[in-house]
Amino acid sequence: MSFSHFTKLNTPHFYFVHLLKINPNYALAYNNRGRTRLDLEDKQGAIDDHNQALKINPNYAAAYALRGYARRQLGDNQGAITDYNQALKINPNYSDVYRARGDMRFITWSDYRAALEDYNQALKINPNDTNAYSSRGLTRDQLGDKQGAINDYQQVLKINPNNYSARGIARDKLGDKQGAITDYTQAIKINPNNASTYIGRGKSRSDLGDKQGAIQDYNQAIKINPNIALAYFNRGIDYRELGDKQAAIQDYTQAIKINPNDADVYYNRGNIYRELGDNQAAIQDYNQSIKINPNYANAYLNRGVANYNLGDRQAAIQDYNQALKINPNDALAYRNRGLTRSDLGDKQAAIQDYTQAIKINPNFADAYYSRGNAYYLLENNQAAILDYQQAVKLYQQQGGNEEWLRKAQDKIRELQR
Repeated sequence: MSFSHFTKLNTPHFYFVHLLKINPNYALAYNNRGRTRLDLEDKQGAIDDHNQALKINPNYAAAYALRGYARRQLGDNQGAITDYNQALKINPNYSDVYRARGDMRFITWSDYRAALEDYNQALKINPNDTNAYSSRGLTRDQLGDKQGAINDYQQVLKINPNNYSARGIARDKLGDKQGAITDYTQAIKINPNNASTYIGRGKSRSDLGDKQGAIQDYNQAIKINPNIALAYFNRGIDYRELGDKQAAIQDYTQAIKINPNDADVYYNRGNIYRELGDNQAAIQDYNQSIKINPNYANAYLNRGVANYNLGDRQAAIQDYNQALKINPNDALAYRNRGLTRSDLGDKQAAIQDYTQAIKINPNFADAYYSRGNAYYLLENNQAAILDYQQAVKLYQQQGGNEEWLRKAQDKIRELQR
C-alpha cells in the first residue's frame, strides 16, 4: 500500500524562497515549498507553508491535501482526515486524495468498507491508478473477496509493470514472494523513504521464513514513519515466532496506541498473554477484540481456552458455543468444548463433540485421543483402543507430539493387558 500519494517536486527549496521575497502573497509558492519540505522530511515546516497558502487562498484543494499528508506523517490522524475531506469538498475529482483517505481508513481505522468506497472512487476518476488497484486488492482480500482481489492485482501488472511497489504487492498476493521482494527492493532503490515498501518487503521476507530480514525492514519503516501501526503489528508477529514474546507484546501495545480499533492486534496480544500464563490479561484483550468485531470466532475460541485455564468451565462452554455459531466448521472448537463437557461429567456430549471434530478434520489426532479417553472413562474399552490406535498412527505421521504419542501408546498397552 503506497503512502506516496502526491508527486514529488524537483525544484530547489531556495527557488520558492526567492519567489516569496518577490511576492509574499503567492499561495502556489508556499504550497510548493511545503511540498519540497515534505520531501526533505521537514513535516512541520511543510504544514506551516500549507497553512500560509490556505490563509491566502482558503479554497486551495492541493494545500489541504498536502497538509493532510504531512499531518498523517506526524500522527495527527484526525487532522489529516479533516484536511482530506476539505480537499474533496473543494475538488470532488481529486483521485489522489480519495486514495490517501482510503489508505488511512484501511491502515489507521481498519474500516475496510469505507476504504473500498474511496478506492472505487479514485479508480472511477483515474482508471489507470495502479496504486489504487493494489490497495483495493488488499481491501477486497480483507473483506473476503479473494477473486476481486486477484483481479485487482492482475490489473496492476497489466497497466504498469514498472510500478515496482504496486507490482510487488500484486506478486506477493499472487504467491510469487521472491518476485515481490525483487520488486520491493527496486522500489526502495528509487525511493528509499517510502515506509510502506519496507513493510511490504518485510512481509514477503517473513512469509519465506526470513524473520530477521523482515524485522530489519519493519525497523526501517518505523524509522521513516513511527506512526504506522502495521509495521509494529507485523514486527510483533515475527518477534513472537522467534520466541521473543515480551518484544512482541511491546510492539502490539504500540500498534494499539496508534490504532486502538484493530481487533487482530488485541487478539494476537491476548494469545501471548495466555501463552505466558496471564489468562486474565488475555481475556481482557479478547474482550476488546470481540467488542471491535463481534463475529471474531477465534477470539471467542481462545477466550474459551483462557476461561478454561482459570477454571470457569461454564464460561468456556459459552465461548465455544459462540465460536461454533459463527464458524460451525471449527474442529478445534468442538474438541475444546468436548474436553470441557467431559470435565463437567457429560461424557456422551463430549464424545459427540469429538466425533464432530473428527468429521470436520479426519486427521485431528488430538480429537481421536480425547474421544479415546471418554470411551475409556465409560469403560468402552474396544472403542477406546480403536481411537488410541488412530491417534498413535496420526501422531507418528505428523510428528512433533511425542508426549501425546507416548500417552496414547501407554493407554493401549494398559487396555490390552
